[in-house]
Amino acid sequence: MTATATPTVLTARALLLDMDGTLVNSDAVVERIWRRWAERHGLDGDEVMKVVHGRQGHASMAVLLPDRPMEHNLADNARMLAEETADTEGVVEIPGASAFLASLRGLPHALVTSADVPLSTARMNAAGLPLPDVRITAESVGASKPDPEGFLKGAAELGVDPADCLVFEDSGAGIAAGRSAGMTVVGVGPRAGLHGPDVVVRDLTQVRVEAAGGGAMRVHIG
Repeated sequence: MTATATPTVLTARALLLDMDGTLVNSDAVVERIWRRWAERHGLDGDEVMKVVHGRQGHASMAVLLPDRPMEHNLADNARMLAEETADTEGVVEIPGASAFLASLRGLPHALVTSADVPLSTARMNAAGLPLPDVRITAESVGASKPDPEGFLKGAAELGVDPADCLVFEDSGAGIAAGRSAGMTVVGVGPRAGLHGPDVVVRDLTQVRVEAAGGGAMRVHIG
């Protein structure tokens, strides 16, 4: 299926949801934090921003500073996570996110984010969104997106075969992770359309979910 906003219906038994750029618009704070980091390290801010979306911070640093020891990246990332958690100015929901999450009550779904527990909690709260009961965060995995580990763990937590899961993602790293996990990927927002999701929507106002019986869901796109 090619990426399109043409109305279509997908079926799934579970939905796996990224946070930043998918449920929550945190671009303002991500830009502030990472452009300051780029300046400190003498890197071009625009080039840095092409890398950082969707990955854990230390994984982005490993791409951007390939010769730096990983322990330095981990320590630097811990400092940045504290900065990001404290800075929620401009963090808002992606249009349609609140209604979308409300429609998933009682249906199998999980948050699968590269943020840690404090950051994901702070951003979801700042956007006024409820946290799903099942959450796969940075603490849950040994490898960052684009590795599929987070999505595979989400599927396992929900007891659903990966092939029956539908991923919602905005970033290249996240879309690659979903596809590597053998899942259908719905891209959210203009950034997503550049990275080959199965379908793409402008925002979550273009998505409607309904129970289909037998543990399945119908996801209306467009």
